[in-house]
Amino acid sequence: MNRIWNSVVGKLWVTILLLVSFVLFVFTVLMLEFLQNYHVQQAESSLRQTATTIASLYDEEQLDSKTKSMLEDVLPEGTNAIVVNTSREVVMALQDGENQQAIEKTILTNKSFAKVYSTPEPIVKELLMPSYSDKEAMDTYLVLAFPLNGESALHGAVFMYQNPEALHKTSRETTKIVVLAAIIAFVLTTFFAFFLSSRITLPLRKMRETAIELSKGKFDAKVVASQNDEIGQLANAFNQMGRQLKHNVEVINQEKEQVSNILTSMTDAVITFNSDSTILLSNPPAEKLLQMWFVSKGNQNSEPLPPEIYHMLDHVLVFEDKLEEEIEMHGAYYSITISPLYGGDSVRGAVAVIRDMTEQHRLEKLRSDFIANVSHELRTPIAMLQGYSEAILDEVVTTEEDRNEMIRIIYDESQRMGRLVSELLDLARMEAGHMMLNTATYPLNTVFERITQKFAQVAKEKQVNLTFDSEFAAHETIVLDEDRIEQVLTNLIDNAIRHTLEGGTVSVKVEREETFVKVLVQDSGVGIPQEDLPYVFERFYKADKARTRAKGGTGLGLAIARNIVKAHSGNIMVDSVEGEGTTFTFYLPLR
Repeated sequence: MNRIWNSVVGKLWVTILLLVSFVLFVFTVLMLEFLQNYHVQQAESSLRQTATTIASLYDEEQLDSKTKSMLEDVLPEGTNAIVVNTSREVVMALQDGENQQAIEKTILTNKSFAKVYSTPEPIVKELLMPSYSDKEAMDTYLVLAFPLNGESALHGAVFMYQNPEALHKTSRETTKIVVLAAIIAFVLTTFFAFFLSSRITLPLRKMRETAIELSKGKFDAKVVASQNDEIGQLANAFNQMGRQLKHNVEVINQEKEQVSNILTSMTDAVITFNSDSTILLSNPPAEKLLQMWFVSKGNQNSEPLPPEIYHMLDHVLVFEDKLEEEIEMHGAYYSITISPLYGGDSVRGAVAVIRDMTEQHRLEKLRSDFIANVSHELRTPIAMLQGYSEAILDEVVTTEEDRNEMIRIIYDESQRMGRLVSELLDLARMEAGHMMLNTATYPLNTVFERITQKFAQVAKEKQVNLTFDSEFAAHETIVLDEDRIEQVLTNLIDNAIRHTLEGGTVSVKVEREETFVKVLVQDSGVGIPQEDLPYVFERFYKADKARTRAKGGTGLGLAIARNIVKAHSGNIMVDSVEGEGTTFTFYLPLR
């Protein structure tokens, strides 16, 4: 019931029924009133006509049974009459009935009819008199007092009254007909109102169902427009709205996908903030950056971003101004740009673009260090070449022995400069990806043991104990570029011997670790400071520049070694404790 009342059909149906019911009620009341008055008027007219006839036929001189019979024939059924003389005495009673005497007494004693004896005008009144059928009951009668005119004066009056049962019967029959007609009209109105409201609201219900489908994302749903009226036009407009909505959603999805692809493919971190500084959106680089910051700060702060960024964000949201800064956080450098996002005339949030500049700073430092190191490395041999050459040209030396010593120094420094330039060219080619490997299959133990034994005499002269140990069997082989691996191992063993004091040890171990060969070069030398460990494989790294130069190093060997190992799909690392020794470890794949 509530469903019908809450629907358009129910409301329209009930509205029409109430309107029609009100109209039918008013019409029925007015019709019954009209018919009641009409019946009364008809009864009064009939009484007047009958009274006129009686008055014309009445003869005071001849009041016999024949005259009475003739007058009774004139009276309609259900109508009674009494003839009264001027003395108000009943001369004749026509069609006597029950309670006749009580009715006559009521009529004669009523003062409303007093004038009928003295005026020629008839009088009509409704009197409450005893009922025909029940002596104890009273009923309303229509009474007509009609004067009897003689030749010179009034001779009395005729009082006529009609049985109310006839009038009531006619009224009841009329009322039944009117009420039945009203009921039929109400039923027909109910049916047609429901039919009409259903027909009118059927397209609206279909539109509602289609709107529900549209809300679920089914934009292909359509309303069948079978009418050409306003509802049909509304259906066409609804279908047009659905097509436009589908087009707009597709455009929005395409733009959203494009923005998502752009954000995903960006190397910079992009974070969108709400007006309360909460994060709304972030791309994958931003997610990695947030995770890194979260891990680095531990449980010290519950905020996902560093305080420096929140300070910048507050400035942008308050002053509605774009802000660009480069800041250092946790040993890393970031270029941060925060711009406000507007929603109408007010700021609804901000977007931050964060670029990690740590690598650029590192490369810039490497570039500066490279230039400084190359200049530094070349300045000393060039100065020595220039000085000794000038000494020879100016004939400063007097003995042949001194001249030969200067020539030997010039030769050594030129050799050193040549090695530096060659190593720089090799390193540049390796980092550019132009290094070619001449790989072949070699006996594993033979290769590493031969390279180790090459330094046996040098170790003996420095009084350093050099050992070699391998877990592999003699028949096992490995695929590699022997010259390049010899260059790596030569550099590592040479460094270990040069930085190990007399009486120390240098050991080369070859171990198996799953599908890799693990080569360890361990020494008991002076070690490397912990702060220098991240830079040992950089170009021109020298833990002790003076000692390294004195020992003929250029600072490029470890950088070259790292590139050679990477070219073999391996990895190299270092572990050192200052004052206790250093261990270089590199891995090469067995297959």
